[in-house]
Amino acid sequence: MRYPGYQGAVEIDAHLARRLVAGQFPRWAGLPVRPVDLDGWDNRTFRLGDELTVRLPSGDWYALQVDKEQRWLPVLAPELPLPVPTPVARGVPEHGYPYPWSVYRWLDGRPALVAGTGDATTFATDLARFLVALRQVDATGGPAPGEHNFHRGAAVSAYEDELFAAVEALGAEVPRDEVLTTWDEATATAWRDRPVWFHGDVAPGNLLVRDGRLSAVIDFGTSGVGDPACDVVIAWTALSGDARDAFRRTLDLDAATWARGRGWALWKALVSLVAALERDEDGDGHRRVVRRVLADRA
Repeated sequence: MRYPGYQGAVEIDAHLARRLVAGQFPRWAGLPVRPVDLDGWDNRTFRLGDELTVRLPSGDWYALQVDKEQRWLPVLAPELPLPVPTPVARGVPEHGYPYPWSVYRWLDGRPALVAGTGDATTFATDLARFLVALRQVDATGGPAPGEHNFHRGAAVSAYEDELFAAVEALGAEVPRDEVLTTWDEATATAWRDRPVWFHGDVAPGNLLVRDGRLSAVIDFGTSGVGDPACDVVIAWTALSGDARDAFRRTLDLDAATWARGRGWALWKALVSLVAALERDEDGDGHRRVVRRVLADRA
């Protein structure tokens, strides 16, 4: 997968975050800095006092997302039914750290990855309503797919070479004919409507839950305007049964977009399974996603 990481000599830790804040935003210098409970891969996030967070990109491509989020999150926020991160400051490279960075308002809630979703059907419906509202925001001038978001919102065929390589590497681990048929169906269609806003990484780690309900959506680093099929992937990674049906019904996307969503989910699961096996991990979660995608097509 094309996820280049930060290879510099500076360790991204709470000490660095504290130094950056103190040097560039003295008004917050006295606030405690501590890691969040569930950190991400593309950015390192730290709690700054009780009301703020510091978000530091971990690689060149992730750094491209800083100005995008600074520019567009204030535009998106008033149009959406749930809170999203609100940027309050933009930092610059310093102390050997080479990238721009951001300070955001803290959002209450725990990631669904660790807190669970509460009632799964309600969660799925609330999430779909959020994504529908996001699609309806005026996309004029919004960021088209590209390196800044790893081509989310473009044709899923951008990752065809990786998928084919994964199929070859996995061999009998996966049913080759079913996988390739599903992929062919995903790549046979395209988004024909106007470009719309999408999140790009709708995953349990980016969905906050409070009092058993979806309370906020975070991490818009892979967002942009284009084909929203990439936002369908959670249907197979975290939803099933009635919850998946409610998600699809509320999203109100055509069958072709749903098929492209299967393609996105299949690509990610297969390349992740290859990576897991190379690390001598079991990869059962990725196998489960593959089975769900193929069963959904059937």
